[in-house]
Amino acid sequence: MIVITGGAGMIGSIIAWHLNSKFGRKDLTIVDSIQHPEQWQNLVKRQYAQYLDKDQLMAWLEGRDDVEAIVHMGAISATTERDFNKLVADNIHYSQNLWTWCARNKVPFFYASSAATYGDGTLGYDDASIENLRPLNGYGYSKHFFDQWALNQTSDNTPPSWAGFKFFNVYGPNEYHKERMASVAYHTFNQFSQTGTMKLFKGTKAGVEDGMQMRDFVYVKDAASVVVHFVMSSTQAKQLNQGNTNGIYNIGTGEARSFKDLATAVMVGMHREPSITYIDMPIDLQGKYQYFTEATMTKLKAAGYVTPFTSLEEGVRDYVQNYLLQDDPYC
Repeated sequence: MIVITGGAGMIGSIIAWHLNSKFGRKDLTIVDSIQHPEQWQNLVKRQYAQYLDKDQLMAWLEGRDDVEAIVHMGAISATTERDFNKLVADNIHYSQNLWTWCARNKVPFFYASSAATYGDGTLGYDDASIENLRPLNGYGYSKHFFDQWALNQTSDNTPPSWAGFKFFNVYGPNEYHKERMASVAYHTFNQFSQTGTMKLFKGTKAGVEDGMQMRDFVYVKDAASVVVHFVMSSTQAKQLNQGNTNGIYNIGTGEARSFKDLATAVMVGMHREPSITYIDMPIDLQGKYQYFTEATMTKLKAAGYVTPFTSLEEGVRDYVQNYLLQDDPYC
C-alpha cells in the first residue's frame, strides 16, 4: 500500500497517474481535504483502494504493517496565506507526525518542499545546502522550517528512506482547482480565450523588462516522475545510486524561462496570434516576489535520476492541446 496525501491535488493526482499507468499500482490510499467543489474530478480517472480525509489518516495508520511508503504532498500551498497558525498546523506539525510514524515503523517518507524556501534568490537555488535561506512569505518559511527539522533529526527518528522535493514552478493538467495559485500557463489559456490578450506584470525591478521575470517552469508529469522514481526505488529496496540518497532535492528543469515565453507558448499552442498586455504588480506581491528562479540539478542527477525534462514548448503544447482544448481536461 502506498499512501499519497494531497492525492486529489495537482501533483498528487499525477503521481497516482504515474503509479497506475507505468507501474500498474492500484493499491493506493488517497488522502486529502477537498475544498474546491470540482476538485474531485482529479480522482475520477485514478485507480485506488480508498480515500481518507486528512484528519482520519493518523488514526488509520495506527497498527498497520502494510504501508510501503508515504508520499506527503498535502499542505497549504498558497503563498498568500497569512494565518501562520494554520501554516504551522498543516505544513509543520502534520508533516512531523507523519515523519515520526514512518521513522518508528521503518516506512519510506517523501514530501513536498518548495522553491519558495529560497526567497529572493540572493543565495542561489542550490539544494546542496539550505543554510541561511530567507523565504519571502509564511508559506515558504513553513516549508523551510520542516526541511531544517528533517535534516536535524537523529538516526532513531529518521525513516529508512526519505526525500524532500523543492518544486519550482509546476504547471499542467489537474491544477484547475487552484484558482489564483494556478500556473500562469492556465491563466493565459483562460484570459486569452476570454479577452484575446494575456496580462503580465510590468518590469518593476531595475533591469527587468516587461514580462521578463524568469522562472524554472517544470511540467507536472516530470515533477511526478521524479517522486515516483524515488518511491519505487525505495519500495523495491534498491539504492538509487551507490551512496545514501536521503536528503532534499530540487525539482525543476535547470533552465529559467520568462513569463513572456510561457504565455507565448500557450497562445501558439492554441494556434492563435499571441497578444500580451502589461500591468502593474499587485501591492500584496511587491517585496515578496521572486524575479528569477533556476534550479541547480546536479544533486538529483547524482542520485540517479537522469531522465530528460520536457522543454517548455513541448510541455505547454501537451497541456494545451491534449487537456485544456479538450472537453474533458483532466489527466
